[in-house]
Amino acid sequence: MGVLFGYFAAADDDDAVRAVVRDDGETSGTGYDQLVVKGMDPVVNLAPAEALLTGRSDTQSGSLVGMLGDGEVVVVTLADDFRDALAAADPASFPEIATAWSKDEDAFLNPVDPEDLHAFLDELSGLAGRAVGHRARLYCWICP
Repeated sequence: MGVLFGYFAAADDDDAVRAVVRDDGETSGTGYDQLVVKGMDPVVNLAPAEALLTGRSDTQSGSLVGMLGDGEVVVVTLADDFRDALAAADPASFPEIATAWSKDEDAFLNPVDPEDLHAFLDELSGLAGRAVGHRARLYCWICP
């Protein structure tokens, strides 16, 4: 099936953990504004996009916030400056960013279609914009 990645907005780290460590039987991220994708790791795959959007080479995303059990699901942060850059980005810049990002051999072992990355950036930017509007942070749950 592949690894699932759920990018979502939460009020803070404790709220983000509640999105994953559930006592209501719901799946991770239920009830949260989220974008679920396959194969888009927030550290390995997303780091070049973070660098391109923030202008920083030392990406800040990927700090562990919590986990379910022995790592069945983990939740990590996305950096606030990355959230802000995504929210403020001009969507007209996404094709150029996606093309540069798709060429990063450290991020992708196999060729990636820049149009797929463009669509992902567009959706993630929308999530970031809504998070900023609600004074929320961005996180990612990962389910192997």
